[in-house]
Amino acid sequence: MDIENATIEALQQALGTGRTSATDLTRRYLARIDAYDRAGPGLNAVREVNPDALAIAAELDAKKPATRRPLEGIPILIKDNIATADRQHTTAGALALAEARAKRDATVTRLLRDAGAIILGKANLTEFANIVAVDMPSGYSSLGGQVKNPYAPQLDDKNVPIVQPGGSSSGSAVAVAAGLAAAAIGTETSGSLLSPAHQNGLVTVKPTVGLISRAGIIPIAHSQDTAGPLTRTVRDAAILLNVLAVVDPLDYATTMLQRPADYTSCLDEDGLKGARIGVPSQSSDPGNDVFYGPLPRRARQVMQDAIAVLEARGATVVRSNIPTVGWLQGPGTEMAILNLNPESPDRNKVVRRPIVFIYELKHDLDAYLSDWASETPMRSLTDIVAFNAAHADRALRFGQDIFLAAVTTRSDLTEAEYTVARAMDLRGARTHGLDAYMDQHRLDAVLFPGWSGASISAKAGYPSVLVPAGFVSGVGGKETADYPFGVTFAGRAWSEPMLLRLAYAFEQATGARRKPPGIPPLDQGQAR
Repeated sequence: MDIENATIEALQQALGTGRTSATDLTRRYLARIDAYDRAGPGLNAVREVNPDALAIAAELDAKKPATRRPLEGIPILIKDNIATADRQHTTAGALALAEARAKRDATVTRLLRDAGAIILGKANLTEFANIVAVDMPSGYSSLGGQVKNPYAPQLDDKNVPIVQPGGSSSGSAVAVAAGLAAAAIGTETSGSLLSPAHQNGLVTVKPTVGLISRAGIIPIAHSQDTAGPLTRTVRDAAILLNVLAVVDPLDYATTMLQRPADYTSCLDEDGLKGARIGVPSQSSDPGNDVFYGPLPRRARQVMQDAIAVLEARGATVVRSNIPTVGWLQGPGTEMAILNLNPESPDRNKVVRRPIVFIYELKHDLDAYLSDWASETPMRSLTDIVAFNAAHADRALRFGQDIFLAAVTTRSDLTEAEYTVARAMDLRGARTHGLDAYMDQHRLDAVLFPGWSGASISAKAGYPSVLVPAGFVSGVGGKETADYPFGVTFAGRAWSEPMLLRLAYAFEQATGARRKPPGIPPLDQGQAR
């Protein structure tokens, strides 16, 4: 079996008919991790392999149940900010949490185990989901090192990828693209699923906040945090949503959950027919053409081809810019931070970051460290900042300017500036942004190039589905190998069924995904 490109559905069939076993699949994925993550191109996508993965697989094979659970025997990686109550660590890629474990499984982890999945290991990530320092490269962490893009793994003279792997769910995405697991789970606050899926030619669903429980996930900001699948096909993403979209008493946001009985029932090759899709690009209004206007030549061609597919498959494309307030989000939503990152081209300049992230970070991270973390002396963001300062040679290659801003907040979310910022986020991104835009043009979805629409959807708490669309090359004037470019279908709360329907029809019409070169199948004898 071609496991490096096999779908969950194909693996389910092979397991069900006895053509393979959970042990065989686990061994073969572990062999690929040895060959391509630890050696070969050294992708560094997997921070820690589950030492019990083979034992779990053997136990599943011994049972041979009459009725297979949805993910029975399927090896899946999870991002290393998702708690596991086993021998694996839960570190967020931070040296400060190198020995940390969790008191219990995150809800996401428990649901995967209950569905029969084998937790193959923890995926590397941008440290603390990219909320430590300004301009930290995607996929870098002080504990896990640097993740590489499998399509173009070359590094520059500072050992930073020329083609970024995307982040912060870098390792999760790279591992799936390179065939190191059947699928992976990542997390997003604003772009951390969409960005790596885009850079690695994958499908992801950034769900409505509240569709998937956040309990047991090391947080940035509860207003926007969510987990989501990273897969090679839309159908596989739907299969994982079936397992993960569950009301959880540990996460109040899930009490509003709306979902179909089966997400795969929404998939339709003719799903674009009759749909109204907004393209926020209007040549007569260049100042507001912020999503399509800056695209380089090859990316522009990918989007032109994608739009042509939508129209050829029966969709009505509405070209009109999103109102200014929608993408600016209005006054009072960002704060100034002095960038002291020694490797940043903007060092010693003032940058602006979302107020909601910075204020919710201390409140939410302190709660996680108190309620979930074990085997670590770190009990607060203040502890982590102090640890980093004491181990700066290893922990602070890029500084911790955002942490330093967050640690000055009160941690109780009563500050007026936070309250105003959150209200303005919703007013700009939701009420006067996506809601107004979709109402005006009677839209089913909005089409964004790559992950460029991540912020407006994330601030609104709304879902997005990204699917591969083509390839581009070059970064900052440097020639590179071809690497993927995706398109995002975004919509309103709980519109995942419609977005999956559109993405599936687009995927079936284009077949745009290609496996990364230089990471071929292994001989069966290489599996340990």
